[in-house]
Amino acid sequence: MAKIATVITDLFEDVEYTEPAKAFKEAGHEIVTIEKEKGKPVTGKQEDAIVTIDESIENVKPTDFDALFIPGGFSPDQLRADERFVQFSKHFIDSDKPVLAICHGPQLLITAKALEGRSVTGYKSIQTDLEYAGANVKDKEVVVCQNQLVTSRQPGDIPAFIEESLTILS
Repeated sequence: MAKIATVITDLFEDVEYTEPAKAFKEAGHEIVTIEKEKGKPVTGKQEDAIVTIDESIENVKPTDFDALFIPGGFSPDQLRADERFVQFSKHFIDSDKPVLAICHGPQLLITAKALEGRSVTGYKSIQTDLEYAGANVKDKEVVVCQNQLVTSRQPGDIPAFIEESLTILS
């Protein structure tokens, strides 16, 4: 089963973390939440979910993980201001490890300059940014690129996102 690095901070989109994380755990995968500070509680923007961070970015290496999960909301935009998260995320793309990004999650991959030539989707407001990053943007509920990168647009796409993510992780 996969050990999944999950980069997350305050103002993540609650269900874009909670529903996939629950499905991944139920399928036997391990979720490790990563932020700047281990033990910190981070709160979703709907305030429905509070997640206690498992590890700090300083104490983890991308080589310790099999896959990367980036929930949406305002969290990815905040994390991409920190080069440690950018380089951490870029490693997964460069190493052909699974990357699962929903809604605004691809913003971290834009900053990592990791999307050129890749087929992706994302929340409507970042689709132009994805195009400028060189991605082939599709306005579909889920896009799988090179059997590695799974992206979705919004909370309504979560069932398809989970299904394709679990397929990639198996």
